[in-house]
Amino acid sequence: MTAVRAHASVLHLDLDAFFAAVEQRDKPSLRGKPVVVGGTGGRGVVSTASYEARAYGVRSAMSTREARARCPHAAYLSGRFEAYRSASAAVMAVLRDCSPLVEPLSLDEAFVDLAEAGLPDLEVPTVTALAEELRARVHEVTGGLTASVGVASSKFLAKIASDLRKPDGLVVVEPGTELALLRPLHVSVIPGVGPATVERLRRAGVHTVAELERISQEELVRLVGKAQGHSLFHLARAEDDRPVVPDRETKSVSVEGTYETDLTDRQQMSAIVTRQAGEVARRLKGNGLSGRTVSIKVRLYDFTTLSRSSTLPAPTDDPATIARLARTLLEDLDTSGGVRLLGVGVSGLADWIQEDLFAAAGDEPAEEAAQETPVDQRAEPDQAGARWRSATWAPGMDVVHAEHGRGWVWGSGRGVVTVRFETADTPPGPVRSFRADDPDLERWRPPEEEQPEAQ
Repeated sequence: MTAVRAHASVLHLDLDAFFAAVEQRDKPSLRGKPVVVGGTGGRGVVSTASYEARAYGVRSAMSTREARARCPHAAYLSGRFEAYRSASAAVMAVLRDCSPLVEPLSLDEAFVDLAEAGLPDLEVPTVTALAEELRARVHEVTGGLTASVGVASSKFLAKIASDLRKPDGLVVVEPGTELALLRPLHVSVIPGVGPATVERLRRAGVHTVAELERISQEELVRLVGKAQGHSLFHLARAEDDRPVVPDRETKSVSVEGTYETDLTDRQQMSAIVTRQAGEVARRLKGNGLSGRTVSIKVRLYDFTTLSRSSTLPAPTDDPATIARLARTLLEDLDTSGGVRLLGVGVSGLADWIQEDLFAAAGDEPAEEAAQETPVDQRAEPDQAGARWRSATWAPGMDVVHAEHGRGWVWGSGRGVVTVRFETADTPPGPVRSFRADDPDLERWRPPEEEQPEAQ
């Protein structure tokens, strides 16, 4: 492996505090204030925190309980995947207009190969000007979101560079200066170097990339294993020849959660995998996919990790089907000692489903299945289902009222839902409270997200 590029022609773009930034964009009353997006319950986990919340020590993957202790005055929102996906699509379109080689890593970050961008040259002033233009276009098409960008001679260096001046920053690493940039940095900047590897290296007296560079490949293999040892040896020397690969094939869709207190209640674990199955189904549908193989991942109290899977005769994106299989797989495992992590995934992906294949006697009633599925998958109930409608009012959800217009859920409970009436295009709006079953209040979806009526 070598650093094969002679020019800084790999760009990494990372949208700043993406989910939280979208919420601040669409909710004027939250601009400039701490916002936390993720699970809002007692066992929730932070997905993204705004920079205002990060000032209080709130970080991604932190438990919501700890986040509330650190920043009790933040707005805690459950998230709106449709809005995030729409903003992401606009950004990826801008990047693909620049170069045919765009490799999305997630909704909020991607690599771009500038060698295919049709530039007159790849000198630093030229790629710097293009990077600034891309950042300006992203700001424009997303309604004000900012992005941090790094440009370098490899994917590894470009990703590190994009982190150096967050938020809303740009760093171009001139060819020949890669090692000077890397050597003072902590070893944790290297992808795959997590807490366990950091501790192993610390015991060997290695803290910085410069110290890592002085370790032989044989010693690194002894310290961290063969695969990671070889990788660290090359990356510590800025050697990375991985190409930018466009349209990476999605091989699976999964959701998992780690829990501060070991889970021992089987009913609670069953409810968790049911919710996770609903989230997986939502992501599958959002990307026009379905899958045949349902799997679960369970990490026990002693860190033993177990996985089980079951393959269907044809692909599905149905949350009830995925949940039923996941619960069945969970029932076959001994979890009596406690569970630290639970996850549900679907693989064997396809871009079609066979309608009604799994409709059979013994399937869960529609109302029961809806109650076990995350908010975003629940259908609006009829009168018979009005008794559980209040549970669908998730904090941050877009709603519309027949008299007051559009707004978002400020909070709900005890049969009452509180709404702030404002949108991205209005000033901060008033707050009103309603009965949770108020017939004039309903969820609002962008027109392109509305589902066609059943024929």
